[in-house]
Amino acid sequence: MTKWSPNSWRDKPIQQVPAYPDLAALAETEKQLASYPPLVFAGEARKLKKQLAAVSAGEAFMLQGGDCAESFAEHGADNIRDFFRVFLQMAVVLTFGGAQPVVKVGRIAGQFAKPRSSDTETKDGVALPSYRGDIINGIEFNEEARTPNPARQRMAYRQSAATLNLLRAFAQGGYASLENVHKWMLGFVSDSPQSERYKALANRITETVDFMNAVGITSESHAALRETDFYTSHEALLLGYEEAMTRVDSTSGDWYATSGHMIWIGDRTRQPDHAHVEYCRGIKNPLGLKCGPSMTPDGLIKLIDLLNPENEAGRLTLIARFGSEAVGDHLPKLIRAVEKEGRKVVWSCDPMHGNTITAAGYKTRPFDRILKEVQTFFDVHAAEGTHAGGIHIEMTGKNVTECTGGARAVRDEDLQDRYHTHCDPRLNADQALELAFLVSELLAKKKHGQAPRQAVNA
Repeated sequence: MTKWSPNSWRDKPIQQVPAYPDLAALAETEKQLASYPPLVFAGEARKLKKQLAAVSAGEAFMLQGGDCAESFAEHGADNIRDFFRVFLQMAVVLTFGGAQPVVKVGRIAGQFAKPRSSDTETKDGVALPSYRGDIINGIEFNEEARTPNPARQRMAYRQSAATLNLLRAFAQGGYASLENVHKWMLGFVSDSPQSERYKALANRITETVDFMNAVGITSESHAALRETDFYTSHEALLLGYEEAMTRVDSTSGDWYATSGHMIWIGDRTRQPDHAHVEYCRGIKNPLGLKCGPSMTPDGLIKLIDLLNPENEAGRLTLIARFGSEAVGDHLPKLIRAVEKEGRKVVWSCDPMHGNTITAAGYKTRPFDRILKEVQTFFDVHAAEGTHAGGIHIEMTGKNVTECTGGARAVRDEDLQDRYHTHCDPRLNADQALELAFLVSELLAKKKHGQAPRQAVNA
């Protein structure tokens, strides 16, 4: 294997790269970013890796979720708080159902860049560069907005820093205390079908906390009751930005991406001899790898060998995104290849990206297909005797109408009401909580040794 450096990716072929018209301005921006303080720290990334090692051993579960693509326009304290509230609700539901720790990883504070199926978008005969996320260009359909602008990278850094600051305050400052479990409910969810289920669970937690307080186990004496670990993640798509944020850890001498605790490689950029794999193989952060229908067993093992040659537990999460109709055909083959080779990985289910359709002129994702993919993911792992280790979803704390279905039954004709996403449709808070209850039930069944729902095709 060739020698690695933070810029060795520049000698490799690359996909999904924006065409910046001013390369001198781009180089100057990357130079400035390289002088900025890190957003996250190596010790935090190592702590996450240790917790993910427990997931790979079947001793914990990972919840990873957040925006499809963060935007500059929607950045605000209320949006961050509402996302965090829903995330805490989901995590406590999963913890209760699975009776094991839940590792909390947000798609936040860095999830600005998006891969696109085409370099250009055409409207009324006018062709402009595709929108690739606010870190690269603007969503407005005009030449100025769509021209890639390196100054946006500095804006993304500042927003990430501000978001991280608030998230750390929420996670460590008492907001995440189990004593606040009733206060996490969002107003528009309070009268939803999920509300009563959550309130009943919250009541049981409150009774337990009251008992613990009575015997002297309080949030003042035990930090685990008032604090939580929360980590950030994003797709490492814009490699110039990632290189600028790559630093040497002073305690270990290893290289870390300090743009987020965990970064992942997308399904479109996972070519083993290309730039994104080259960059990611050299950093010591936990990594994710999206695995879509074109992933072969041999191809997966080759990528695992490149990204985790030491077979380190917690280093690599395989994020399966096949679609509800395809997961039963593709996933077993990959699991068997990984098990045969003795590779230590976390298996996570992304039920969003393989289930996108168009309805009433909008991209959407039917909630029943999302549930079906998650259910089949668990069934496959039960049949193979492996651990269904996590879910990876696009969701928001806002009351949007972007995914159809759910207990409140968002219909095709409802999509226009509150369709706010800049890229792909997200679960709203009510749908996200409903999904958490389903996964909680699946974890509880696994805990009690119940058989998989049905046989799964190989």
